[in-house]
Amino acid sequence: MQHLAKKEKSIPYGRQNITQEDINGVIAALQSDYLTQGPKIAEFELAFADYIGARYAVAVSNGTAALHLCALALDVKKGDKVITTPITFAASANCVRYCGGEVIFADIDPVTYLLDIDKVRSLLEASPKGTYKGIIPVDFAGRAVDLEAYRNLANEYGLWIIEDACHAPGGSFQDKRANSQNCGNGKFADLAIFSFHPVKHIACGEGGMITTNDEALYKKLLMLRTHGITKNDDAYTNSIGFAAGTPNAENYPGWYMEMQILGYNYRLTDFQAALGITQLQRADSGIEKRREIAQKYNSAFEGKCFIKGQSGVIEGHAYHLYVIEVEDRLGLYNFLKQNNIFAQIHYIPCHLMPYYRSFGWKEGDLPMAENYYKSCISLPMYPTLADDEQLYVIDKIEEYYKK
Repeated sequence: MQHLAKKEKSIPYGRQNITQEDINGVIAALQSDYLTQGPKIAEFELAFADYIGARYAVAVSNGTAALHLCALALDVKKGDKVITTPITFAASANCVRYCGGEVIFADIDPVTYLLDIDKVRSLLEASPKGTYKGIIPVDFAGRAVDLEAYRNLANEYGLWIIEDACHAPGGSFQDKRANSQNCGNGKFADLAIFSFHPVKHIACGEGGMITTNDEALYKKLLMLRTHGITKNDDAYTNSIGFAAGTPNAENYPGWYMEMQILGYNYRLTDFQAALGITQLQRADSGIEKRREIAQKYNSAFEGKCFIKGQSGVIEGHAYHLYVIEVEDRLGLYNFLKQNNIFAQIHYIPCHLMPYYRSFGWKEGDLPMAENYYKSCISLPMYPTLADDEQLYVIDKIEEYYKK
């Protein structure tokens, strides 16, 4: 391939795409009567639930808040053991620790990079039933976990499932009847969460969403999101007389509200929701473009000895990331950076972060995850990545390994 001149403009691994339609939507929200707790929140929630195919959606301040609220809604408490993957952002595990639970990491499948269900089953079989409370599988890089298989396993051991689908809005997997199941649709997981960080498919600046088909969990999440407060007359426990300040009152007054559980301020703003609404309208075209980019990378790297990762565009993959495994990853990372290509590493294994090492995790515990970390690198992947920019990235990788 002909070498291209050094790019003056940097090429990041991910980038938001803000259009005039997005700007107009945010301006309209800023000019409205509400900056927060207004109608745009419900509009975004309804649109997102419809897009994913879930009954309910709850918008929150970020993906980490979404995970925390899920753990709270499922009553994770001190001593509860929950299984998750080490190849994820730390928040997938931290939500358990926020509630005092114990995080148990299981190794990954070296081909899919997803939490290995056989390793999870081995953990469950090695302990009495009831030892573990739940599983948090992650749709890593946009590749969907087989949640039907996990649901069957969870049912066998009485476990709940939180699907971390931050990388996979619009992603899907095939169930046993060859039906396409959208990530986060609530058919197999009790709860699912999404992130609207700028490098994700849908950007709100910050923001997150929880989806579920469980009405009781949905109602609990609504309270937990807003300090544990309800304004629902049917849910009040204090008397009408107390609420109104007079024994003669017949109805709860309009100002009244009750804090019934300990909750948090994890709300999304209306102008963030407005941005999410217009971003969501382009979600399908964005995934289509991501898959085109993945196909170009696949074609360029096919048969290359220095590539150990991707092979073929995977059905249902949402391609938040395009991860390859290479020899001399550090050398390649630095070379790309010198040429204004800012790749990224996803992820440092969670169990080897100093915090989790303090619980006894050590090198050698999860060899598949640790081997993956030594060679993984995420290449630029976002819908506005231009053809010449992608060609430049491919060219520089080949140039490096020819040396």
